Amino acid sequence: MSSQEFFATHPVFTHEEFARSRHSGSPRTVDSLLRKHAAQGRILRIRRGLYAVVPPGAKVDAVEIDPYLVATKAADDATVSHHAALQFHGRTYSVWNSVTFFSHRSIRPFRFGATEFAPVRLPSPVADHPDMGGGIECVSHGGGEVRVTTCERAMVDVLHSPELGGGWEEIWRSLDMVEFFDLDAVISYTLALKTAVTAARIGFFLEQHREALFVEERHLEMLEAHRPSQNRYLGLVQK
Repeated sequence: MSSQEFFATHPVFTHEEFARSRHSGSPRTVDSLLRKHAAQGRILRIRRGLYAVVPPGAKVDAVEIDPYLVATKAADDATVSHHAALQFHGRTYSVWNSVTFFSHRSIRPFRFGATEFAPVRLPSPVADHPDMGGGIECVSHGGGEVRVTTCERAMVDVLHSPELGGGWEEIWRSLDMVEFFDLDAVISYTLALKTAVTAARIGFFLEQHREALFVEERHLEMLEAHRPSQNRYLGLVQK
């Protein structure tokens, strides 16, 4: 595959992906090609090992790179999460220039342009799961593919870690924008986290939106069985 053919189908790519596309050639040759294309303004370096294609006719210093594609390529398992996932799905009250993502890998936060990219830890009960606890989908977007949590998982994640959802008002207003949730998926992931406070928060939200989200008694009963033994304030931050 030629470089141009590769660039046409990989708007954001890693050094490893480009090297695999060459089929032959030494690491030195791959590095030389990348440097040449960067010098010619065809690609730009986002961070070490991560690049973006500059569209024909665009200027390197003015090109807008899709932040969700960047986050997805930050690691081989990087998954857009929390408020950023809801924002990707078009379900946030406020728009942020910050993208959080799950990964098993050890990655430092980084910035590209006006966007900050922040890896976050997986909740400990699902951290060792190969699928990170599920609720992850790959969506065609911006000429590439974004790995992102579903609205159902994002809902639970922001209520489990409200500091990553922008606080209670932002979370509530954002979740109000979601017209439908697969409630069985919501509850299954909530219970997998094995956290009574999170179960109570999800139960409270569903109870408040019982009619709009078609919440059944059985949904609330499943969560109620795992609620804290003592009353908790909604604003208590999960530790």
